Amino acid sequence: MLLGVTALLSGAGGNWTSALLSSLILGVCYFVLFLISKGFGFGDVKLAFVLGAVLGWYGWVIVLVGTFAGYLLGALYGIGLMLLGRADRMSSIPFGPFLLAGTLVGVLLGSHVP
Repeated sequence: MLLGVTALLSGAGGNWTSALLSSLILGVCYFVLFLISKGFGFGDVKLAFVLGAVLGWYGWVIVLVGTFAGYLLGALYGIGLMLLGRADRMSSIPFGPFLLAGTLVGVLLGSHVP
C-alpha cells in the first residue's frame, strides 16, 4: 500500500508496474517451489509476494540481484553449518531470513543505482 501511495507522489523513483509484476512472478515461482519441494514453506511464498513488490519497485535487475543474494546467503549459511558439523545435506533451515537479507541487499543496491 505504501508503494502505491509513493507512486502517486511526483518525483517517485520507482515503477509501480514492475513492482506489481515482479510481486506476481516471484510469488508464483515460490508457490511452484512450495508445491514441488519439501524445503519451502508457505510463509516463504507469502513473503516472496511482498518482497517481489519491494524489489520490483527498483527494476528488474534489482529483482534478480535481490533474489540471487538471498539464495547465495542461504547457501553460504548452509555450507558453514555443514563445515562445522551442525548440519548435513538433509537438514532444513528457515529461508525467510535469507529472503529478507537478499531483499535488503537489493534495496541498498537499488537506492544507489540511477
